[in-house]
Amino acid sequence: MSAEATNPATRDAVTDPGAPGRRKARPRIDLRRLGRAALLGPAARDRLPDAIGHVVDAHRAHHPDADLEPLRRAYVLAESSHRGQMRKSGEPYITHPLAVTLILAELGAETTTLTASLLHDTVEDTEVTLEQVGEQFGSEVRYLVDGVTKLEKVDYGSAAEPETFRKMLVATGNDVRVMSIKLADRLHNMRTLGVMRPEKQARIAKVTRDVLIPLAERLGVQALKTELEDLVFAILHPEEYEHTRELIVGNAARADDPLAGTAEEMRVVLRDAGISAEVLVRPRHFVSVHRVARKRGELRGADFGRLLVLVADDADCYAVLGELHTCMTPVVSEFKDFIAVPKFNLYQSLHTAVARDDGQVVEVLIRTHRMHRVAEAGVVALGTPYAADTDEPPSAADGERADPTRPGWLSRLLLWQEAAPDPDTFWSTLRADLAQDREITVFRPDGTALGLPEGATCVDAAYAQYGEDAHACIGASVDGRLATLSTVLRDGDTVELLMGQDPASEPSRKWLEYAHTPAARIAIQRWLATHPTPTGSQDGEAGRQGGGTAEDEAGAGPGRPRGTRPGPNRGTAAAPPRSAADGPPPRPEANAVVDLPGAPVRLAGCCTPVPADEVTGFAVRGGVVTVHRAGCAAVARMRSAGRAEIGVRWGEATECRVTLVAESFGRPHLLADLTEAIAQEGAEIVSATVEPPDQQRVRHTYTLQLPDAARLLGLMRAMRDVPGVYDVSRSQHRGTAVEASGA
Repeated sequence: MSAEATNPATRDAVTDPGAPGRRKARPRIDLRRLGRAALLGPAARDRLPDAIGHVVDAHRAHHPDADLEPLRRAYVLAESSHRGQMRKSGEPYITHPLAVTLILAELGAETTTLTASLLHDTVEDTEVTLEQVGEQFGSEVRYLVDGVTKLEKVDYGSAAEPETFRKMLVATGNDVRVMSIKLADRLHNMRTLGVMRPEKQARIAKVTRDVLIPLAERLGVQALKTELEDLVFAILHPEEYEHTRELIVGNAARADDPLAGTAEEMRVVLRDAGISAEVLVRPRHFVSVHRVARKRGELRGADFGRLLVLVADDADCYAVLGELHTCMTPVVSEFKDFIAVPKFNLYQSLHTAVARDDGQVVEVLIRTHRMHRVAEAGVVALGTPYAADTDEPPSAADGERADPTRPGWLSRLLLWQEAAPDPDTFWSTLRADLAQDREITVFRPDGTALGLPEGATCVDAAYAQYGEDAHACIGASVDGRLATLSTVLRDGDTVELLMGQDPASEPSRKWLEYAHTPAARIAIQRWLATHPTPTGSQDGEAGRQGGGTAEDEAGAGPGRPRGTRPGPNRGTAAAPPRSAADGPPPRPEANAVVDLPGAPVRLAGCCTPVPADEVTGFAVRGGVVTVHRAGCAAVARMRSAGRAEIGVRWGEATECRVTLVAESFGRPHLLADLTEAIAQEGAEIVSATVEPPDQQRVRHTYTLQLPDAARLLGLMRAMRDVPGVYDVSRSQHRGTAVEASGA
């Protein structure tokens, strides 16, 4: 798509196949030879042109029975259409589509993809039309060529680049081969970027880094991804690249190679065990060496590569693992099983590491030959995406991973891009989305899977599952436990989203702090933009979070508990101060008898112990003995401080005072229902506090006087049974630790 030319200096520095320590480079097209062949014009009819000999050889290596006639006809059309067009280096332009096609052929792409890659610039840069491509090569080739054809700047202006990528991603949603061609196209343009101005090189390299490399990673095309990373590294960080190159050259000059020695040791171990395996030394690419150097500091010989063990089938992978862990010294912390649990980009391997006698750690990858093809070529190695390997249909339980042509991340991307209001928002959001390069899988209660980026929260899960209906989400349950919407999800969690019944439910602006996925952020921002908070409203945001909840009733006369009044902040009820006229407060402390005769006793407010609780006591300032529940955090602190414990036992009286915390979802009349449940259990409310709502949740704190401590569990059950209440617990006030420490 671009007519950049080769810069010999840049090309040799980045991809020199003879550079020490580098993986053997894939063979390159002889541009001069192809240029001469192209200038001679097309070959005789029904005869393969010499110029596509490299492509044919690479294609037959993967597909021996492939029909080459479409390739011949595609080359003839491409060569005649591009004839007279030259790249900036002076080579005929046809060398570019030939190079792109060779890259894909070496990865194992099937004939349709190669045909489209030969034609990928014809509609954009010549007089050939999509209709002509469709008539001569069919609808599949036409679709692929259309998918990679750029939009014109004349029509779209500065939005041409983001809108071209949007168009390309939409096309990729139906056929991933579109993106395969685009990645190969960008790789060849990056290889030949040297003649461009430095500022243009940097601009193209940044887009490659931010968009195309993450896409290559997600599609599993590691062979393209690693070379693109090295090319971008050389352009954007030339000094660090040069330093890394010197490290690799220096390691190659070493007399001993720890990787080669360990590889030979492994071959002996596996041969003695009767396991047929191929053990290869796999050098790290430049960016990988740079990352390891930053992480570990000084590098040793084993840090410059890994060992790759290739076997016939999955069972052999585990057999190899067992032998290596038995006969060598394994580093157990490095073991990962990506065969049982593949990565979201189809990658499968066993990862482990073994320690050498000299202390160096050698990383080992174990996989089948088929896994290796997929690890290198990703979706390209799958051939025609519509042809399954077996006659069995994909399992529904696999959820979004069942169809490799439409992975879950791509489905989510296609959904949120529809809501992006303008090209700038799409472009910035796309880069941010692709920067999240790890994915987790969570499960709905029915067992179906939901793919999310690492770091996603319950808010993200809600919008991924319900779209804009998630505005009504009021909570979530993670692995059977209630959780806030800000809870970060982990791989394998089971998530049940709790949806409110009120059609007027609204999202909170605070949700933007928890939303990581573009779908969630765009939906929330769009709602907030169309529902601005009224100017001057002090509590508009709290109202949006609570939405007519129990705190509105705190000051309501008929439903207010005895001894409560509205506090200074909306939604807060607090006990009025007592005066001497009120008489002495109840003294449940008399229930506790301490082993210090004559000492006054006080039940600790931090844990509010009641009869039947296991308790202990500590003397504090003034000779008072405070009584704590044995599990109270203050007990551990005072024990560690060397405080002497005082024995405590319960007396005959059963009356007690206790503080309970009720967590609930906001709804009308909730406070009245709770106080009614408390009254029916015979408890007296001494004080009550209702905190301002957060994420449509309300926290109530009640200090209650019970005539009998045995009624406590029944009271807590009755409070939990109130609709909207999801938890009731004994209070643990962290703020009272000062009292406990005797300050």
